[in-house]
Formats: sequence, structure tokens, C-alpha cells
Amino acid sequence: MPISPDAFFLDRSPERGAGLPLQVQLRRQIIAAVTAGRFRAGEKLPSTRALADHLGVARVTVAQAFAELVSTDYLTSRDRSGHFISDRIERRIEAGDSPPATGRFDWDRQLEHRYSRAQRSDRTRDWQRYGYPFIYGQADPALVDHAAWRDCAMRVLGRREFAAVTSDLYDADDAELVDHIARQILPRRGISAGPDEILLTMGAQNALWLVTQLLLRPGASCAIEDPSYPGQREILSASGARVLPVPVDPQGLPPEAVPPGIAAVFTTASHQCPTNSTMPLARRKALLARAQAQGFAVVEDDYEFEMSFAGAPSPALKAIDRAGAVIYVGSFSKSVFPGLRLGYLVADPRFIAEARALRGMMLRHPPGHMQRTLAHFLSLGHYDAQANRMRRAFAQRRRIMLEAIAAEGMELASPGTTGGSSFWLATPPGIDAKVLTEVLKTRDVLIEPGAAFFSDPAQGRGFYRLAYSSIPAERIPEGIARIARTIRDLRP
Repeated sequence: MPISPDAFFLDRSPERGAGLPLQVQLRRQIIAAVTAGRFRAGEKLPSTRALADHLGVARVTVAQAFAELVSTDYLTSRDRSGHFISDRIERRIEAGDSPPATGRFDWDRQLEHRYSRAQRSDRTRDWQRYGYPFIYGQADPALVDHAAWRDCAMRVLGRREFAAVTSDLYDADDAELVDHIARQILPRRGISAGPDEILLTMGAQNALWLVTQLLLRPGASCAIEDPSYPGQREILSASGARVLPVPVDPQGLPPEAVPPGIAAVFTTASHQCPTNSTMPLARRKALLARAQAQGFAVVEDDYEFEMSFAGAPSPALKAIDRAGAVIYVGSFSKSVFPGLRLGYLVADPRFIAEARALRGMMLRHPPGHMQRTLAHFLSLGHYDAQANRMRRAFAQRRRIMLEAIAAEGMELASPGTTGGSSFWLATPPGIDAKVLTEVLKTRDVLIEPGAAFFSDPAQGRGFYRLAYSSIPAERIPEGIARIARTIRDLRP
């Protein structure tokens, strides 16, 4: 039985069509109908002319879609007869009759862990529809070198490299990327490391999880900064470790406040999260001396070091560590783009060997084509060019935001010293940052309330973070003005 043209439609709205070419939309529609069993093997499709007239598109659009579907075995073409649904495609299997169920499976009883209940920072997924997104961790597409990344990806997908990047590396990493990290990235932090001291990860979050699994058994103690990165605290809490928060001051983590008897301390020494304070060199040396005296490891999350444009960056803790106690965590999420999800660990070869084995149990290795694409991005100079472009843009946005904050009389809780992509602010007395956040959403503004960063969320109700990585410079003054007006509206 022939398929009627009425079975087809194209959505030309930008929201639904997402800018896809019409022939691609048509191909997707036919593939979905075939795999779902709505179009059956042997059924005849409308002629290209009839379907084009029905859809209001050029005949060549339909012809191109049909040709692609013939090449992928979804359709067959018969001379002078037209196009038919192929019988070579696997379709949905019908389950048939099932035994009657006496009740639903009790997942509430079976689930041993409830990770979804952890305190999390607010992340609005549709942030791009807001006019004033002062949110952290997202990228401004205008600053990402799309053409260069595409060129590097095409190189990887060429015949010469395709076999190498599509092979299962088991627990190995791309040697080219590891080499570029060792020679191009780490020396900028004063770190010297060989291939056996570097492990690639699926971003910093994956790196912190690996570190936690290897260092902390249930019941073991560790110290973290307070406030600190919420994702790190979630990982530590889920491990069963005893997490001891250490309040930070304007110079970051005080070494003398690190409690005894811990297995590890987790720190963002160069750019404290979320206050942006920088630990001075004297404190870094004191922390390493305390680690050596008490026998605990130091886990250094060196995020955003590439964005040190407001002052000279201090050497990483790993760079001045002579005892080998520091585990260094790095990531390309901020300097390339967040969705890349590639990071790395640098540590003693014995630790890296165990981390590699553990990673292999979970995901073997990060995708090979992404590793090699990043290696090309580094080797061809695109990484440095993009980082320089981001630093210039962030420096301009930081200056504009500081001027707007000062003009509105808003309060910086911590100014930061070396750059980065955000500010840490305090609300006036009596104003809850969570309430401020919700009201601002109705006024087209996104901010990040501070409660999730604290071990005791109540301590963070008077703080919030404003980031400038994803908001154009020209929108900053009006966005800050809207925040200031909302604060005035909420004053008791």
C-alpha cells in the first residue's frame, strides 16, 4: 500500500527545526517512521514531485533526501517504479503478551544510595534564553574558535588518523595529547612531569572522583575549604569519608587550621572557589610543610589558571612540592569549551598507575577522537590564540562589571586578585540570595546563590556569584542595574 503525502510534514519554526536543512528534517522523519514500524518494508513512498508539492519545497530537496536514504539502506529505488521502504533495516521488536503484574517494582526500597538529594548549586539549563546570564561555567560562543576546532576535528577524521583514533586504547591515553600537556601546558604552572605522571580524565569532576576513590576509605577524614566547589563535596560525601570543612579567609585556606589525622586536603589555592582569593606563596609552603609533617596528601584543583589576567599567577602547589604529596587536577573545560569534558591528573607514577587502573574499570579512556582533536588544537596554536582572546574579553568584562558594581553601591565579598571569570558578592542584611535569584529570573537575569558552596547552607544565604564568561560586555551595565534595583525592592 502506498504511503500518502499527508504522512509527511516539515516544521519550519526555528525552535523546533533548530536550523536543520529541510532535506535533513525529511530524512530524520522517514528514519523515525521506519524504525518505529509506522512505515513497513515494501511500502511505496510518494513521488518526489508529489511530496515536494505537498511540503512546499523544491523537488531537488526531496530527491536529495531519498538519495541519502537509499545509500544508507532505508529506501530502495526501482527503475520507473519509484522509492520503497527497504527490508534491510532492523525495526522495533514487538514485546508481545507479558505476564500480568501484581504491582510496580519497589525502587525506593532497592536504591541503596540517593545521590539526587545532595545539595547542588542552581544550574539553569536554558540559560541562553535569558538576556543577562551572570552564570558560571558556560562559554560565550563568540569567543570559541569554531572554525579552528572543526578543522582539527576534520584532520582527525581523515584517513591517515582515523584507524588510530577509532581503536580501543584499553587504559592508555593519546600519546600526542599527553606530550602537549607535558610540554605546553604544565610548564606554565612551573610543573615538570613525564608521561607516567599524567592521566587524562573526563573533566575535573571525573579526576576528583578518581582521587577520592583512591585516597579515602569509608570513615577516613579529609579537609576541604569552606566555602568550596559543591561537586567536590558531593563526591566526598558519597564516598563515606568524614568531611571536615575549614573556613577560608581573604588569603584562602589557612594551613594552621587544617585538622590533624586527615588523609587528604582538597584546595583551590590559586583561585579559590568561589571567593576568587589567591593563597600567597608563604602559605603554600606552610601547607606543604604541614602535609609532609602529618602525612596527608594535597589535592590541588587548579581551575581557571589560564584566565590570570589581573595579576601574575603564583606557581602551582605541585610546582614547589618536593616530597611528591601533591595531586594536581587540571581541565580544558574553561579554556576550550565546557562540553569538551577533558581534564587530567598529574601525580606520582604510583598514584597514576592506580588511577589508570580504576579509570579503566569505569570508562577505559576518554574518546580517542576528542583527545586527538584537542592535541591538534594545542599543537597548531589555536589553544593559545583562543586563551589570549578570552583573557582580553574577560579583562574588559571584569572592568565594566567592577565599574557597574561600584556605581550601584553593591558589595564585593571578595575582590579576587588574578582574574578568573566571576565575582563573589554579599547581599545586604535581611536579603536571602535564593530569594533574590528567583525574583531576578522573572526579570531576565540569572545569578548563582551561594548556599550550595557551604557545608552549612545557611551560612551562604547572604552570598551570590556573578560570572561574566557568557554575557556580552555591552549587556553587563543593564544587568547589574537590574540586580541593584531588585535588591532595593527586596530590602526589609
